[in-house]
Amino acid sequence: MDRDIPLPDRVEGAPHPRETARLFGQDAAQGAFLQAFNAGRLHHGWLIHGPRGVGKSTLAWRIARFLLATPDPDADGGGLFGDALPAPDSLEIAEDHPVTRRVLAGSEPGLHLVRRGGQGTTDSDRQKNFEDGKFSREIRVDEVRELADFVNLSAVDGGRRVVIIDAADEMNTSAANALLKMLEEPPVRTTLLLVAHQPARLLPTIRSRCRELRLERLSPDNVIAALDQAGVDPGGQAPGLAELSGGSAGEAVRLYNLDGLKIYAEIVGLAASLPMLDRPRAIKLAEAAAQRGAEQKLDLLLTLVDMFLARVARAGATGILPPEAVAGEAEVIGKLAGSPVQARAWADCAQEVGARARHGRAVNLDPTALVLDTVFKLQQTATSL
Repeated sequence: MDRDIPLPDRVEGAPHPRETARLFGQDAAQGAFLQAFNAGRLHHGWLIHGPRGVGKSTLAWRIARFLLATPDPDADGGGLFGDALPAPDSLEIAEDHPVTRRVLAGSEPGLHLVRRGGQGTTDSDRQKNFEDGKFSREIRVDEVRELADFVNLSAVDGGRRVVIIDAADEMNTSAANALLKMLEEPPVRTTLLLVAHQPARLLPTIRSRCRELRLERLSPDNVIAALDQAGVDPGGQAPGLAELSGGSAGEAVRLYNLDGLKIYAEIVGLAASLPMLDRPRAIKLAEAAAQRGAEQKLDLLLTLVDMFLARVARAGATGILPPEAVAGEAEVIGKLAGSPVQARAWADCAQEVGARARHGRAVNLDPTALVLDTVFKLQQTATSL
């Protein structure tokens, strides 16, 4: 059923984080949690934050498996003869471990997931909500209040409990206040893992009651490794996807699924024709963005235009060309931004184009007109230089 519903905690076209075996490029965050565990300083609330698509949810699920599968020295009395248990040196839990199997099957009694979009209902209700267009865009208070039932009903066996809230910055005000009460009076032997893309949106009192684990952007090699693990085989596109993704494996998957490199190559091709502008090519690009069901590609197109302009401005300001995402990009960027003055003009252009695009999307401007307006602004800037 989950495969039929767009889940907010899974990148479309990639496995769910609970199915992801390895986490790339985040050794520092994993090490910080493991050090706290081994030192007996396991906090009740952990805020896992960083850019989208760098492994925050994957880390939360790794921690959950680790906590549920690893004996607790304080509660379990040490080893067989009361001696100290060896300190684990990794969060890795074997694939054939009972906890791993139960987590994959969604049947682990010690784990509770909070996410938007119909939490607290049956699978059939979630499917119906999606089909009726009633899929919630925020985590509501009732979904957080369910945690009390989970903790109270599951505490009888005395085992450890783990709660994943993904994403915590999607809670509405009532839900956030309900979670704050739980953080102020944390349940015994319960660890709350809050995944957040924009932690500044959380209540300061929530952030202050959690230990932070910040995840960093991935290196190109780690992005490519993550794509391979996700079952994505981009072939020769891999370096370009890694470059445009900004160190986000999730963004690299999205770019691959939506032909992002092809769209970016069209943007670079149009820029190469400036200041004259290849109008037939511009019209073709605008019409493609206006096709039925192309909303995601339109949003991606506007994002990639903004990214291209940022790369042009940065190259002009620093005198350093970025690694090519598509063939011929370096030549085009060098042509457009040969000086700091040109870099400033393109930075101003990017700001204006972004504002006009946001306004156009807000008022449902015709996609063809929106794309052409963006392209003509690029031509105007190039002509003025």
